[in-house]
Amino acid sequence: MGPVAETVTVVDRVVTSRGELVLRHSAGHFEIISNGVFLMDTRAGGSERLLVREALKLVPAGARILVGGLGVGFSLAEAVASPVPAEIVVVEIEKTLVDWHRGSLAGHSGHALDDPRVRIVTADIVTWLRATREVFDAICLDVDNGPEWTVFPPNAELYDDAGTMLLRDRLTDGGVLAAWSASAAPAYAARLAVLIGPVAVHEVAVPRGEPDVVYLARRTADGVRGGDRGDRGRGRR
Repeated sequence: MGPVAETVTVVDRVVTSRGELVLRHSAGHFEIISNGVFLMDTRAGGSERLLVREALKLVPAGARILVGGLGVGFSLAEAVASPVPAEIVVVEIEKTLVDWHRGSLAGHSGHALDDPRVRIVTADIVTWLRATREVFDAICLDVDNGPEWTVFPPNAELYDDAGTMLLRDRLTDGGVLAAWSASAAPAYAARLAVLIGPVAVHEVAVPRGEPDVVYLARRTADGVRGGDRGDRGRGRR
């Protein structure tokens, strides 16, 4: 008798402005599918938690932190489990995903949307960063697959020179940018070192393929300020 096939159940299916978004349940875990492409699931999350945990080690008590990208909630769950942040701002472009975290995915984000420290902003993160003047002690960036392979091409702008300087401008002096990547991105690490400050690299082994990588860069006075470069604030495309 052959192996029993896993039962996959579609929990919700929504058509958004960026296409179809599906939440499905398989073998005790949730999976998120965008336009037929697998994005993420609730099976692991070690590197996403490390993203926030390492950033919080470098900031003072009462810190303001920004989480870019909600995903299945691992990063946000790590943030609300810590007593360090006084305010946690989450910027997530998909309202549907936020709604799932009030329902099926609530446990995976530690019921964080009920935490009074958490503020959800439903917006494109680059557009929002350009419009706001808020600054943060830490920015934890988990958008798409990281700097070198994006499911949504416009997200690449977040990781280029202009996007990196925009992030720098939203950090306090000595603030930390933590960025998640699905694989090593040495060119991005070099960009962080030049435009923000010293970079630490953490690799997290995964069951298959290359390790996940977390980059942490601390803003220093020696870095290039966004206002010193003429390409800051250019259009998305």
